Amino acid sequence: MASSGHVLGLLGFVLAFAHRHFPLAMLGLVAIVFLVSKRKASVYLLDFNCYKAPDSYRLPKCMFREHLFFDDKVDPKSKAFLIKISDKSGYSEETCIPPSITELPIKKALSSALEEAETVIFSVIHGLLRKNNVSPRSIDILICNSTMFCPTPSLTAMVVNKFGMRSNIQSYNLSGMGCSAGVVSVGLAQDLLRVHRNSLALIVSTEILNMNWYTGKNASMLITNCLFRMGSAALLLSSRDQDKKAAKYELQHLVRTTRSRDEQSYTCVYQDVDSENEVGVSISKSIVNVAGDALKSNMASLGPLVLPYTEQCRYAWSLIKRKLGTGRTTETYVPNFRRAFEHFFIHAGGKSIIEAIGKNLKLGEEDLEASKMTLYKFGNTSASSIWYELAYTEAKGRVKAGDRIWQIALGSGFKCNSAVWRCINPAASEGAKVWEGKMETDHVEVP
Repeated sequence: MASSGHVLGLLGFVLAFAHRHFPLAMLGLVAIVFLVSKRKASVYLLDFNCYKAPDSYRLPKCMFREHLFFDDKVDPKSKAFLIKISDKSGYSEETCIPPSITELPIKKALSSALEEAETVIFSVIHGLLRKNNVSPRSIDILICNSTMFCPTPSLTAMVVNKFGMRSNIQSYNLSGMGCSAGVVSVGLAQDLLRVHRNSLALIVSTEILNMNWYTGKNASMLITNCLFRMGSAALLLSSRDQDKKAAKYELQHLVRTTRSRDEQSYTCVYQDVDSENEVGVSISKSIVNVAGDALKSNMASLGPLVLPYTEQCRYAWSLIKRKLGTGRTTETYVPNFRRAFEHFFIHAGGKSIIEAIGKNLKLGEEDLEASKMTLYKFGNTSASSIWYELAYTEAKGRVKAGDRIWQIALGSGFKCNSAVWRCINPAASEGAKVWEGKMETDHVEVP
């Protein structure tokens, strides 16, 4: 009874205060509401899933050679070039392409591309939602990114139709953004989740190969046939406070950099037509240098957000010495990002790019292992590659609570985008299953 009387007495005091000082009470209430509304909503990654193609989709090097031998549309010079690039790619015998491309002649058709899109997109979404017991009608925001394939209706419309999502879902379809589009999608989701609080967002990152398989003779365009392979990733993000305990990661920072104003960067990865009017994407020999410059610009923006003050001071001091022309060397100090992150996931665009960035950042072999193994086992899966890398590290049991993760996405434009995550729950995600049967006892050195 005493406790009940105490509560009633306190309630009476509050009501009396509000009655006597109504303007002051209202002002305080407005201030509280304002502060709560201004607080940035945290964005959590609840789970993610990666596409694992059936073994029948594999493209061993012997099959690639055989396919070229019987393809009358490919001239002998192009065949020799493709075999040379394929042998240097560092890919295993397990990378996959859609069946329509292994047919003779190649079945490049809208129907085949749509079938490929449905295969890679529907399976990762279904697995992700089922594992997390999430109804498709619970999704508030849907984002799909595919650089080269943008049908009408859009890929997001295709997903809404398949899964029976709500009519008021906010859907966005991103195209032409290159291999960095996955982080672009995360950035868009972050902005939307902070505006529309207590919401769920579903992101799908993929690349459809069928319509973009190059059948001409231009060497710079033929390279893409040897690089890109089948893959897809789906992410489930939330801005709901109640999801923090169940979330695997929290998004800390997202930094985007584009160097499109520079002509060399702009044309580095470029879709065009060759002399015979065949459409293809050319990849310049300068791509490693262009990627390095884009990374430096991105690091300049990211560094102050993540680096300890000692590293920032060393970097600033090296700039001052360089400006004044003092000291034994004029080289700018490269901050030690290993003091800011436990894990590095570099877009698996090619062995030369991974190694060049690793050298730039002074990373060790273990830091690059996930990127190299993803390239070796799955090839370049475009924007989804950084999620295969995170899945690899999870499957190895290396991600611990509190670990900081840096995803580095590179793509046409030229763009370098960074996403920084902090691990909340180190339990392996649904995506880690993609590595079942593909894990090596020891790290395999990519040829």
